[in-house]
Amino acid sequence: MEVLVHHPGEQRLQLRSGVPGPWGSTQVGPDVPPVAAEFLLSQRLVVIGAADDDGAVWAGPLAGPPGFVRAVGDRTVVVDRQPVHHDPLATVFDADRDVGMLAIEPASRRRMRVNGRARQNGDTLVLRTEQVYSNCPKYIQTRTVVDGDDTAPAAPAARSSAGLDADQRAWINAADTFFVASHVPGLGADASHRGGNPGFVTVADERRLSWPDYVGNSMFMTLGNLELDPRAGLLFLDWERGATLQLTGRARTDWDQRRAATVPGAQRVVDFEIDRVVELTGPALPRWAFGKYSRFNPT
Repeated sequence: MEVLVHHPGEQRLQLRSGVPGPWGSTQVGPDVPPVAAEFLLSQRLVVIGAADDDGAVWAGPLAGPPGFVRAVGDRTVVVDRQPVHHDPLATVFDADRDVGMLAIEPASRRRMRVNGRARQNGDTLVLRTEQVYSNCPKYIQTRTVVDGDDTAPAAPAARSSAGLDADQRAWINAADTFFVASHVPGLGADASHRGGNPGFVTVADERRLSWPDYVGNSMFMTLGNLELDPRAGLLFLDWERGATLQLTGRARTDWDQRRAATVPGAQRVVDFEIDRVVELTGPALPRWAFGKYSRFNPT
């Protein structure tokens, strides 16, 4: 008889939330089915998440022309890009490492997660898959590429600090999308999408921000990881300029229902304390034009 292994963080949150289970990441298969391979071939953007040698978790983007991400066989994904110079993830894949990857197509509101182990091989990132599955289209705002430079990106200008400046706080306060990476040693890494109407992320000061956790698939893959290891990385994109804002720090889920009731649509609130900020400007990403907000966004 098959013995099912469960993610203890996910199981703990499912029990606390009254979700039938347990179920989640450990029941997701490792193979890349044909429909997933076809989806990957058409993508222009993926977000990866991993921990660096010091244990800090970062999320970062990889972008290229259709075909820059492709499945090779049932359990291997190759990305013909590497993190740009000054990206905190630029050298972490010199050795084999846990990675979470999110392929997202804003125009169609489709997304897919591919988690496993990855290593840099020349100019490519080679990922051995352990979990492959699609997500629902909730909270994704539509966007289309309007300026797609398909050449490999040059080294962008970089600025690093221990906290957010006024412009960066305004950037986050106006955001309708961000990405979050999490990692638990022995259980792997994950990269996930968060979306809502502008203002759904609240900046308290230069070192603290928070966001609502809306109803999702009840797998609790991100929050389950954070339950066991609070280290996390956030990625905010400036879709019009191609700039990126990467934060690393620690996240904590607040289960106070009185607080959640003050935030439209929130089942709970996640608080994030910043350890380090990296802003990259220059030709790092394509430019995207905004389309529509998701009808699922709480107002």
